Amino acid sequence: MSPILFWILTILMLSFGASVVINRNPVASALSLVASFLCLASLFVGLDAFFIGVIQVLVYAGAVMVLFLFIIMLLDLKAENRRHFNKGALAGGALVTVGFVSQFLRVLESFKAGSKPFPALGAARIEDVRSVGNALFTDFTLPFQVVGVLVLVATIGVIVLSRRELK
Repeated sequence: MSPILFWILTILMLSFGASVVINRNPVASALSLVASFLCLASLFVGLDAFFIGVIQVLVYAGAVMVLFLFIIMLLDLKAENRRHFNKGALAGGALVTVGFVSQFLRVLESFKAGSKPFPALGAARIEDVRSVGNALFTDFTLPFQVVGVLVLVATIGVIVLSRRELK
């Protein structure tokens, strides 16, 4: 992958991720999350992880975001009004952010292995999907079933929360 394309996709992904938090309209926020997922999938494809990129689009940008939009529309959420912020809280948040970024940059400077070139990736295996399926249904059977139960409980929770009271 070209470094310029990598940085363009990374900046787009981060800006759409920030847009998820900044947007007051929940539908626009969910659509920004879809765009962020698509940029992430493009990064995976650029790193020759085609299967992970396709799964990213199918599962997250497809199924999960359709479920989020369904919940948003089912609960009839409206755009939030602008709030007035406390100047002291904003200053404190800015101070914490500056401290975090300075610590992050200090750690990056001390990490010498990060300046070395990344070793070449091995040849792509055609058995990618089969090995993931075998791992899911042999080594990770319990976590796979736990995720299924969590999705079922979340669906029941949404139905219970969105049920209208009879008068």
